[in-house]
Amino acid sequence: MHAAVGAIAESGPATWSLRELARRAGVSHAAPAHHFGDKTGLLTAVAAEGYTLFADALERAGDDFYDLGLAYVRFAVDHRAHFEVMFRPELYRTDDPEVDAARRRANEILRRGVRSVAPGAATGETGARDQEDDRTAAIAAWCIVHGFAELWLSGAFGGGLGDGLGDDPVAAASPVIRHLFAR
Repeated sequence: MHAAVGAIAESGPATWSLRELARRAGVSHAAPAHHFGDKTGLLTAVAAEGYTLFADALERAGDDFYDLGLAYVRFAVDHRAHFEVMFRPELYRTDDPEVDAARRRANEILRRGVRSVAPGAATGETGARDQEDDRTAAIAAWCIVHGFAELWLSGAFGGGLGDGLGDDPVAAASPVIRHLFAR
């Protein structure tokens, strides 16, 4: 797993082989295939580990959306290889029970955070319309923090609108998240 995460961090999730990973890890060329089956199996394990680490990071942040948004960006930067696999479901087995459980756990933490800023949250109103508003707010929040993380990781903030953001992605994301979703 460590060799796979290193290879993904260096060159992305698609450019290496199990044989290359075995060489990097100092194990027999058959060891990764024996343990994971194939590259998809290995990437499934990376996704499961990533979602577990992600859920842990979100849980530590609490239920406030602002803090969750910052934790999301911090996770993306600190666990780039996992992040690159987790959000590319064509790379792994999405129906894997470990992936599914960890992803559901992370999603529930994010939903609670979104509820703290969703329409009706302050008044305690509930109903079908509020559920739709919550869903829309969740998608909007996800697009904002995920988009920020992707733009940061790709280096797209190097010019134009991103001028002057500095070197700290969490500090750079802070005013964006606060502006759009703070109560």
